[in-house]
Amino acid sequence: MKTFKTKTISQLIISAAFLWGVQHARADVLADIKPLQDRWAEVNYSMAEDDREKAFAKLLADADTVVAQNPGKAEALIWRGIIKSSYANAKGGLGALSVAEASKADLEQALKTDATALQGSAYTSLGVLFAKVPGWPIGFGDEDKAEELLKKALEINPDGIDPNYFYGDYLLSKRDYKGALSYLEKAKAAAPRPGRESADAGRQQEIAMLLAKVQKKLQKK
Repeated sequence: MKTFKTKTISQLIISAAFLWGVQHARADVLADIKPLQDRWAEVNYSMAEDDREKAFAKLLADADTVVAQNPGKAEALIWRGIIKSSYANAKGGLGALSVAEASKADLEQALKTDATALQGSAYTSLGVLFAKVPGWPIGFGDEDKAEELLKKALEINPDGIDPNYFYGDYLLSKRDYKGALSYLEKAKAAAPRPGRESADAGRQQEIAMLLAKVQKKLQKK
């Protein structure tokens, strides 16, 4: 019995130490990605369109550093993927496709590492890429794949502002105006995210614009 108790206590100590290490590492990566999140919101919502491409290029260099400092961390990969996606959007044209491909690679790697990281944000961002990038033979865009990924994001974070907004946007593109209205209203009612005030404010402006568009479409029916 003494041997069993000693072994059990040792196992508990090892388990506790492991969990502390995991939590500490997670806290570190969350602290590292916070400046990326803040700067992304600033560039995306407060900067003139003509200035965004250069700003996102610089932010991408910062994201590379964060990923290098946090090897194997899904959170860092997700945010580099988001920044690459935004950079591709600001860049535009065929030159943006290689950046979009790189974003896809980061987000797919994040899903392999931890699909639930940042409340399933990799599913959301990857779904948006598949929805927005042109399809074959130009790019990898795929509307069915986009819907599948966006629905998975909603399974993980059903009340989140981003998954509801982007699925509402997807349904709007499919002319499902009633469905779009439902998800956009849910996005509008989403709880504020602590520390993401600027991003929430910018997203709420986008939600308001899409809601106005959806309501206009419904009035014509």
